[in-house]
Amino acid sequence: MQEEAWRTVRFGSLVRQVKDSTNPVQDGLERFVAGEHMDSRQLHITRWGEVKGSSLGPAFHRRFRPGQVLYGSRRTYLRKVAYAEFEGVCANTTFVMESADPGELIPDILPFLMMADSFHHHSKYWSRGSVNPYVNWPDIAKYEFLLPPPPEQRRIAELLWSFERASRAKAAALEAARQAELTALAELYDESEWPVRRVDEVGEVQLGMKREPKVHQGSDLRPYLRVANVGDDELFLDDVLEMNFAPSAFAKYALRPKDVLLNEGQSLEYVGRAAMYRGEIEDCCFQMTLLRFRASDEVLPEFALGWFRRCQRLGAFARVAKRTTSMAHLPAGLLSAQPIPVPPLSVQQRVVERLEAARGLRTALVEDLTQTRNLMQRTLNVLLQGPGASADRAIVAGADGIK
Repeated sequence: MQEEAWRTVRFGSLVRQVKDSTNPVQDGLERFVAGEHMDSRQLHITRWGEVKGSSLGPAFHRRFRPGQVLYGSRRTYLRKVAYAEFEGVCANTTFVMESADPGELIPDILPFLMMADSFHHHSKYWSRGSVNPYVNWPDIAKYEFLLPPPPEQRRIAELLWSFERASRAKAAALEAARQAELTALAELYDESEWPVRRVDEVGEVQLGMKREPKVHQGSDLRPYLRVANVGDDELFLDDVLEMNFAPSAFAKYALRPKDVLLNEGQSLEYVGRAAMYRGEIEDCCFQMTLLRFRASDEVLPEFALGWFRRCQRLGAFARVAKRTTSMAHLPAGLLSAQPIPVPPLSVQQRVVERLEAARGLRTALVEDLTQTRNLMQRTLNVLLQGPGASADRAIVAGADGIK
């Protein structure tokens, strides 16, 4: 019997956008998923909010169920595709999708179709707006791709879900290492005998440059970091923007290796989140959503970074932050006035060495997880190109990578 052929189809002909509305409190839903709960290039949802006690805005009325796929339609360059394993509510800017005909498009392959580079490029191409770009469902629905016959879909999905399970196991090991690191942060600084100073007494605190229309162009365009680029002890450099920094502004806002950057404006949970700039991007500056701490000779920059991370993770910054309706702020004056322990440099060095050991383990696990996800992405892209020898080679590579 002749094997069924692959065929070109439109995404919207096989995938349905689900628009089930809900009042999460009245309907007894327990969890909500916001944009920050969805991780780039990761199907598994590891974080969520509790509906009870939360003041969700009117945008949070889109109900999702297990087996459906969530897609962040804002800032699609972040590639946020998530597979729902529980019931909950999300904002209407998160698309909820499912297979319109499971006999033609098996549900297990849908999230991987949306993780493919070709889908991402289509979504990004049709996105509108510059500051907070978004894509509309009718434009997503126009995406065309090669659809394998159902038996081939199942084979591809089984392989890719094997990758996903391996990624999840490695992500669990990474989370355990993160928790051990946080325990170290809490314990290593818990010394009441250490002298305490104000932050601005042992370093310089500077707010970044304001982003306004007049700096969108000019002869001195330079890369800059903003709140979206700063995580907990890590910088996200896949999306670095540019604006004009005249020579005087560049002298004021240029970053140097070992500068510590903190989120000035963020959600209450993440305000004050800190990471170190290590010279990753030449001639890089920073924007006013961030604060820069430049250490004096009295404190090691790595020691200060550990202290700031401790303050953020234990809620010290959240307790003192200024709050608006949806944001929390840690102004330069407020950070400057915060206490910081300043033991002798030899003691600081011992603390830093312990933290670096924990950081080294975490970094190694991050690299291992990244390699697995990159291999999965390459295999996914090849498999969805259609039948051929290259796809067979990708299957072998995938099988080797997940043993």
